[in-house]
Amino acid sequence: MTTTAPSDIRPDPPHSPDDHSLAEFGYRQELHRSLGRYASFAAGFSFISVLTTVFQFFAFGYAFGGPVFFWAWPAVLVGQLLVAACFAELAARYPISGAIYQWSSRLSNLTFGWFAGWIMVIGQIVVVAAAALALQMVLPAIWSGFQLVGTDSAPTSADGAANAAVLGVILLVLTTLVNIMDNRVLSVINRVGVTAEIIGAVLIVVLLLTHSKRSPGITFHTEGAAGSGLLGALLVGSFTAAYVMIGFDSAGEMSEETRDPRRTAPRTILTALGAAGLLGGLVILGGVLAAPSLTDGHLGVDGLSYVLTSSLGDGVGRALLADVVVAIAVATLAIQTAASRMLFSMARDGGLPFSGRLAHVNQRTGMPSAPALVVGVLAAALLLLNFASPDAFLAIGTTCIVMLYLAYAMVTGPLLIRRLRGEFAAGGTDEKGAKLFSLGRWGIPVNALALLYGLLMTVNLAWPRAAVYDPTGGHWYFQWFTVLFLAVTLLAGGAYRAYRKRTAARSAVPETPVTQAAA
Repeated sequence: MTTTAPSDIRPDPPHSPDDHSLAEFGYRQELHRSLGRYASFAAGFSFISVLTTVFQFFAFGYAFGGPVFFWAWPAVLVGQLLVAACFAELAARYPISGAIYQWSSRLSNLTFGWFAGWIMVIGQIVVVAAAALALQMVLPAIWSGFQLVGTDSAPTSADGAANAAVLGVILLVLTTLVNIMDNRVLSVINRVGVTAEIIGAVLIVVLLLTHSKRSPGITFHTEGAAGSGLLGALLVGSFTAAYVMIGFDSAGEMSEETRDPRRTAPRTILTALGAAGLLGGLVILGGVLAAPSLTDGHLGVDGLSYVLTSSLGDGVGRALLADVVVAIAVATLAIQTAASRMLFSMARDGGLPFSGRLAHVNQRTGMPSAPALVVGVLAAALLLLNFASPDAFLAIGTTCIVMLYLAYAMVTGPLLIRRLRGEFAAGGTDEKGAKLFSLGRWGIPVNALALLYGLLMTVNLAWPRAAVYDPTGGHWYFQWFTVLFLAVTLLAGGAYRAYRKRTAARSAVPETPVTQAAA
């Protein structure tokens, strides 16, 4: 391993027609490159995990927006497809673990890129915790014995929130164990889980639509909403779609473990988001159309679990909910994997405390074990907030969305600047000799709209609405939780960077990332 002192601006790398190594980026191939196209797709799709996220946030979206909240879904899907198109270009040109961190660093500078990576990895850890909490929406509906704490299974109740934390910690123990095993085992679990989720989602859509009790025109109504008006219903209702359609960049996170990543990752980023967007929209539409009642309050509290068991019967409903449990487990696993790769990538550049340990890869398994343990422990610690208040359930969910949206903007922003300066290379070939994915002349307008969308949604999601974040009025800090959490994250990151700079100056050794010579 060698230490070099690169300039603060990372240049674009040359492109090899048949690039199967990381040598051009200054890294050695350590992670096992064994993932094919479907496994790459599974990485992105399982992070999004339609069944996990839609079941988790459907009740929230409906409670605030009523049936009309459905229309926030296609709007968010279009916005995220713009972002995904930009990411697909970058995945083709920078097939490296730690996608957001690496892309932002190479498009701007090391400091800006480090903060993008820092915000992203903290956000991913929060997403892991949020995904694990989703079990509470499903398991007690399958069997009351899964309600280990108290009797009220609603996630907004004290008993439900505490039970969600217990179930979440148990799941995190299991996913952490899998994340330190061979990546081929991880790949098999992801592929099987994603296949089961897709089949389950299709079955749910078909069954809900065939048990429809009203016409699609109901989606233009706000009955059952919280009384915030049409605009308010759509803005708050967009939380559900925003929470679901993140993480498609995970296909890029796994680039160092993917065969032909320049060719594969761009396609799987787009197909994962497109497939999830289509299925998720149909699940939401089916839930609204098949619900026994839109006004009895159940849909805004119990969500889709209530629709399945009420409209399809206990037997069929519980069987489908079991498939949702599989989706939640695989989603938590995939998100933890993505966060682990981000920690690994930043540590490999010497950018984190205990970088040597975090960057270590087990030669037998091809997996960085320490990052998986760190992510699992920190996510489990976040779940303890649920014991303090049920409002933590929503605070954790919305915080992770804001963190990821901001990190995404810290990529699309520098990318747009590079385009406007004429510094973004659109050429190059993939491992098969074909042209790299490119937006061509559409690059600037697509990129500009992606950045604008990302910034507007970040503000919308972070806005401290008391009715959303602190409905009981008993915990002011939950109303401001997202803003406070982001501020603490930035301050902690800034303090660490300042500490590194001071210690480097005292030792007369410049702060530089560690790059590894090619094998």
